Amino acid sequence: MEGSQRQGTWEPTALKKYEDMIQRIPLFHREIAQQVVDKKAEENARGRNSKLVEEEDILRAFFSEIPQALYSMMVRLMDTVGFDYKKYEKK
Repeated sequence: MEGSQRQGTWEPTALKKYEDMIQRIPLFHREIAQQVVDKKAEENARGRNSKLVEEEDILRAFFSEIPQALYSMMVRLMDTVGFDYKKYEKK
């Protein structure tokens, strides 16, 4: 995928959902969202002492890195691709 700077190993099912979601983000926001979420998801995995990026890491990255103005679109897309995001949502 263009713009990707992934360096770690990503769990295949979580990666598929993530890639599906990234493709649904409007083009104007897509590349920057991918760059920041790729980086933060890998940091999150390392923070759990894991070499494998899992769904939890991706969801935490979205919620910490994506601006509040895009929140409603983000959760709508998470629903669409099948992410179980509710326990990671900011309240």
